[in-house]
Amino acid sequence: MPPARSTRQRKPPPDGFDDLEDTLLSFSNKMKDAENAAHEGKRRNETLWPFFQISHQRSRYIYELYYLKEAISQTLYDWLLKNGYADGDLIAKWKRQGYEKTAETNFSATCVCRVPKAQLKEERTIECVNCGCRGCASGD
Repeated sequence: MPPARSTRQRKPPPDGFDDLEDTLLSFSNKMKDAENAAHEGKRRNETLWPFFQISHQRSRYIYELYYLKEAISQTLYDWLLKNGYADGDLIAKWKRQGYEKTAETNFSATCVCRVPKAQLKEERTIECVNCGCRGCASGD
């Protein structure tokens, strides 16, 4: 059994975290607001959609800072992933060709997120059961 970790043993954040802290705090506040929002009248999976969307936005923010803008260091990026500020699996999916915009978090099945909008039926409103998006395939 691994030893219990306390907050005193946690390493301080690397340089550059202070620049991101306000934005990450706003994502944290949005997540708390989503937790406290009323869930009456919604389907069970609909209550989880705001959490997935906020988590997706936070991960996308960190992904863009590191891979597209190159504004943060490797050590800060690794620290953010290790401490749960971003979803490493989702970011790994975004790095693959054809998955640049996907919100898909269920990688075991093809989600509506991966179906191009041109192939979706126009007369029907289709929402992803997992995340609530209406198709965000990169080929659109």
